[in-house]
Amino acid sequence: MKDTKKVGAGYYNPDDCNLSDFREILDQDLAVDSVPNAAEIENNIPIYDIKALHKVFQSKELRSELMAEWAWVLRESSGAIVLRGAYQDTSAIDEATELYQKIIASEKLNSGGGADHFATAGANDRIWNSLQKLCETSPDVFLRYFANVPIQTACEAWLGPNYQMTAQVNLVHPGGEAQQAHRDYHLGFQTAEISSTYPSHVHELSPALTLQGAIAHCDMPIESGPTKLLPFSQMYLPGYAAWRREDFRETFENRYVQLSLNKGDALFFSPALFHAAGSNISTNIHRMANLLQVSSAFGRAMETIDRSKMCMLTYQIAAKHLNDKTLSFSEIKAAIAATAEGYSFPTNLDNDPPKGGLAPETQQALFIRGLENKMDKVEFESQLSLMENRKTT
Repeated sequence: MKDTKKVGAGYYNPDDCNLSDFREILDQDLAVDSVPNAAEIENNIPIYDIKALHKVFQSKELRSELMAEWAWVLRESSGAIVLRGAYQDTSAIDEATELYQKIIASEKLNSGGGADHFATAGANDRIWNSLQKLCETSPDVFLRYFANVPIQTACEAWLGPNYQMTAQVNLVHPGGEAQQAHRDYHLGFQTAEISSTYPSHVHELSPALTLQGAIAHCDMPIESGPTKLLPFSQMYLPGYAAWRREDFRETFENRYVQLSLNKGDALFFSPALFHAAGSNISTNIHRMANLLQVSSAFGRAMETIDRSKMCMLTYQIAAKHLNDKTLSFSEIKAAIAATAEGYSFPTNLDNDPPKGGLAPETQQALFIRGLENKMDKVEFESQLSLMENRKTT
């Protein structure tokens, strides 16, 4: 693979992204002998027959070999795997589907339903935090639903043990339009401006912190709009800088692939893979998938810090230093970086959804906005409390 980073640059800029380099990376084929456990390869995506791998999951050595194969595909090859028949018994899926439909109806009645990201408003129904909501609705269905060794194996293959599971249900009705091509969490949920402030090595390491997955809750023929995937695109290192560019999105639309899924199948892919939900052009298929977003155990700080309290304690002092010019704004920003939370997640996505694929305001951004707008202590603390309530209630 070509080195797409300028020597000494240290950062990825959209203007520096090279479409020819990107296309060269896409011009690969997945060799059959490189995925010996796969039952078949379709459009460069290996498909694994879970029923045929039953003995593999029971052997520590064979399971480790399978996980190494899956990790290699996700990182160094086409970037996605399909687990055909991940659920041999789909009764738990059917029960969960019925419960999710009731949750959707209830949330629509109460609040209009969950907003989507990377898609036109109203194109689908979404349940944020479907993981906890299913558990609260029926602990028994939840337990049987996630008592799934193949899914656990896929998560461990990419993230190792002690991963953190989250999930969001997406229900796309007939006529639902496709999403725009994008990359996913973490950097995919940042604006282009914010993304460009992270050094290049963070762009390269970020995909190792998250695994994207989808569990099919119904049969998904191509006309129902299963996920559009661009094999090998996760290997383009500046991709988080490039995916918003129209020429890269046009290349995606010209070269993406789709795989039909059956109820009980699971799809996993690198968050750096260019992808998008497809258009549902069917007349009678309500395409439901439970979207898994699984995070590394390592995405946590060592200590718990009450940053809201620290913000309240320092805000007036920062305002005084800024007003008296005893500290420059740059110096105060440096202090804020050690004081306030600088990341939008985790949050309660029902109250604080990333509409348009953008992250909600952070404590740091609020702190700086307050100083710039000469917000008084009472207003700042009020807005800080509202922010915390959106995240936790």
